[in-house]
Amino acid sequence: MASVKSRNNLRLKKQKRIRNRIVGTDERPRLCVFRSARHIYAQVIDDSKGQTIVAASTYEKEAKGQPVFENKVAAAEFVGKLVAERALEKGIKKIVFDRNGFLYHGRVKAVSEGARKAGLEF
Repeated sequence: MASVKSRNNLRLKKQKRIRNRIVGTDERPRLCVFRSARHIYAQVIDDSKGQTIVAASTYEKEAKGQPVFENKVAAAEFVGKLVAERALEKGIKKIVFDRNGFLYHGRVKAVSEGARKAGLEF
């Protein structure tokens, strides 16, 4: 099994390759997902201005105020819905999904599905 350090280095190399192709603009900002062992974070970023437009995570009050999630995947789907609702309030309907070097599986996939259910297009 690969060590944690080398696994993280591989993810960072993937992240750089992905970031060369995926760029958020005014019309289609980038939905960037980061997952740690405990929490998941999602941000909608406009790369032309270098600015985060909206963000959501399992670490903030709205997510902690919810009844206990049955698992981390359910919490990730909630974060996807939350970030989508906030983006729609700001007038953002279309985005580009950035998985940030993580596999499109499990919690990362749940964030994207939650955002799609809430009305974002990508």
